[in-house]
Amino acid sequence: MVTKCIFPVAGLGTRFLPVTKSVPKELLPILNKPLIQYAIEEAFNANINSFSLVISKKKESIKHYFEEDLELKKHLEKNSKNSLLLEVNKIIDKCSFSYPYQDQMLGLGHAIYCGMELIDNEAFAVILPDDFCFNSEESVIKQMSDLHEKYPDKSIIAVEEIHSDEISNYGVISGSSLPNNEDVFLVDDLIEKPLPEEAPSKLAIIGRYIFTPEIFLAIEKTQPDKNGEIQVTNALRKLARKQKVLAYKFKGRRIDCGKVDGYVEANKFMLGN
Repeated sequence: MVTKCIFPVAGLGTRFLPVTKSVPKELLPILNKPLIQYAIEEAFNANINSFSLVISKKKESIKHYFEEDLELKKHLEKNSKNSLLLEVNKIIDKCSFSYPYQDQMLGLGHAIYCGMELIDNEAFAVILPDDFCFNSEESVIKQMSDLHEKYPDKSIIAVEEIHSDEISNYGVISGSSLPNNEDVFLVDDLIEKPLPEEAPSKLAIIGRYIFTPEIFLAIEKTQPDKNGEIQVTNALRKLARKQKVLAYKFKGRRIDCGKVDGYVEANKFMLGN
């Protein structure tokens, strides 16, 4: 069973400037709840209770959000408003948190590697809060965790079909569906941000992963790209060559809250639900 999750949340959030000059993007609210809490709850509801939030020194307010506020608690108790913090306090009480730092923005692969101290040679999840995922039944990470129990030796990446004109913004997989499940693909290659005419498929990687511990060694052996970043897609290619990567076409809806129009769309979507 997967019980640990890394959240890479050290990024600068430049698409949301000027507000992200002082407020972490992950604390921007979808209605009255921040993006990071939705992501944490998704993991918690998949029986994951140990979290590593990879932050920078400018984003320590994320850490403070998941600490108990005794003064506020006392005020709410006095005014019979305990229910306002019920969800977040439940997580604080039942889960453990660690906060490693990523002091340089060297890519997603590097951010995941910064969270390695939490992992003891076991499979773990990675969630990118920018990808706001919704399912009225089982969450995306729960679907993936259940799949991992069937294939414990393989890393699993969530994918969805993307229009050709957007494909160059994503990592894209090449692979073939398993005989017993057309939503699961054995990956033979991954390409980071290909041109539409060079993309091996329309199946793009989104911000949900289940990794085996092998990913750390693969990251160590991955060279930085032209921007000096270590791409987790390139690390996964090493595992794919060993037939150690599955892609899962998840059930549910994803909204990209890493851009302003997606963030607005997510608020409208939740308002209607």
